[in-house]
Amino acid sequence: RMRTAYTISVDARDGITTGISAADRARTVRVLVDSATEPYELVQPGHVFPLRARPGGVLVRPGHTEASVDLARLAGLTPAGVIAEIVNDDGSMKRGQDLRDFADGHGLAMISIADLVLHRRRHEQHVERVAVTRLPTEFGEFTAYGYRSRVDGTEHVALVLGTVSDDRPVLTRLHSECLTGDVLGSRRCDCGPQLQASMSAITAEGRGVVVYLRGHEGRGIGLLHKLQAYALQDNGRDTVDANLDLGMPADARDYGTGAQILADLGVGSVRLLTNNPDKAAGLERYGVEVADRCPLDVSPTPESLRYLRTKAERMGHDLSHLLPVPEPEPEPTRPQV
Repeated sequence: RMRTAYTISVDARDGITTGISAADRARTVRVLVDSATEPYELVQPGHVFPLRARPGGVLVRPGHTEASVDLARLAGLTPAGVIAEIVNDDGSMKRGQDLRDFADGHGLAMISIADLVLHRRRHEQHVERVAVTRLPTEFGEFTAYGYRSRVDGTEHVALVLGTVSDDRPVLTRLHSECLTGDVLGSRRCDCGPQLQASMSAITAEGRGVVVYLRGHEGRGIGLLHKLQAYALQDNGRDTVDANLDLGMPADARDYGTGAQILADLGVGSVRLLTNNPDKAAGLERYGVEVADRCPLDVSPTPESLRYLRTKAERMGHDLSHLLPVPEPEPEPTRPQV
């Protein structure tokens, strides 16, 4: 699924023997990263596999290739790196505590790709404001702010009502794009009704923000994968297992972009319209204060009830009122005297 961008393996033409030893590979790596190297100084095939990092780094593809290049760039060095897999004596990949023990034993620093993603989202401005215009809606007239990601070009919009750049917590909805629910009126989810309820609540409040995040379709797995997940759900899988069966995470969303949009609007503290505690935690990771979490109570449809119950049971959403009420156990029958 990560689609590592392998190229043709190479060896240095000079200064090595068989090319397989650590010393030979180190020589090949030094030749590869030297900007003065000419193509004739390398031979193919070889024992070192060059990999191509995606532009945008770990914010576009959270892989080891991109992480190594990002770390070099952040250090002010040539954007190139060398990666290797650390293995156990039996050849299996070291993970988790084994890696921690290895790092401690060899005096090495250790971070995760998730740490690097978080650092970049916190410290780099990766969205730019492109447009501002008024937007009359059935819920009132909002000001629409259009944003574009500098990383991958994804376009987002924020709908703003009233003054939101003061110190008071702002009623805010971070809404994940849902073509099927928001536009096509799908009854399989509650996305459309939540968006409408949020805009209505903000209008009643007289001030607030809706940040509409593109690229979040299907909790971040994309439209076509979401439709494939629907087909699995029709055959008995729930919304979590359907994603996992497709090799996708149950929830792949990140709220760093939303946090940067709020910062651009001058919003530092929010009253967040959501039933999802993870969304509040996701915003707080990026420095946005969540002063309060305001639930969105929308009526389920027969088609969405199982989906919503799964979100409550397996994803911790505040929808406990939709869970089946357990039947009381019958009292033991007393023997007749």
